[in-house]
Amino acid sequence: MPRAKSAAPRGFTLIELLVAISVMALLSLVSWRGLESMSRATTQNQQRADAVLTLQTTLAQWGADLDAVTTLAQTRPIDWDGRVLRLTRRGSDAATPSVLVVAWTLKPGPDGVRWRRWQSQSFSTRGEWQQAWNMAAAWSQDGGGGAGSQNGGAAGGYSDVTLVPASSWQLYFFRENTWVPASQLPTVAPTPNNPAGPVVAMPDGVRLVITLPPGDGLSGTLTRDWVRPTVGAPRSS
Repeated sequence: MPRAKSAAPRGFTLIELLVAISVMALLSLVSWRGLESMSRATTQNQQRADAVLTLQTTLAQWGADLDAVTTLAQTRPIDWDGRVLRLTRRGSDAATPSVLVVAWTLKPGPDGVRWRRWQSQSFSTRGEWQQAWNMAAAWSQDGGGGAGSQNGGAAGGYSDVTLVPASSWQLYFFRENTWVPASQLPTVAPTPNNPAGPVVAMPDGVRLVITLPPGDGLSGTLTRDWVRPTVGAPRSS
């Protein structure tokens, strides 16, 4: 008796293949979008972390400059003209005592307006202080945003460092138990008890209010208070 032939294996129809290909394409698209979203989130988190670290380092330098302000005979320990803050401070190397001038201001550059810091060479005479003081004022007004000035002026005996992006900043001085908008400080008349005193007295505190522009890192308004150590309060907050 002849055996019945078994049915031939059935293959996929064209419609089934098209459905399978469509499903795989959809899964690939969803997976790609998920990976792209994860990569974008990782990049944004890294940019924010870098911005936070840069800001922390900048504010630490800001506080260190104020902490190290010193007074020399007939000089200005601090000066604010509405554009640049200039300070006379001690050098950071305790083994080799020195004095230098630092300045902070906002200046435009190729990548937008940024907060920048200028530092002179160390000096030992009042004439050298005056020269450095004048150089700091000129630096704040030269509009220098080129690559050369960003890398510092080693040949000119000073350093110029570009810091965080900023759209505006304001300063306040703590005087007579209240915060007031920073302005030119009144001169101090020489007295027999202190004939070698400074031209102006250091305020009891300095408040920084800086606005960080929108971007991939940080944004918003930041307030930073510094209180003179002799006042008996923490140095900064």
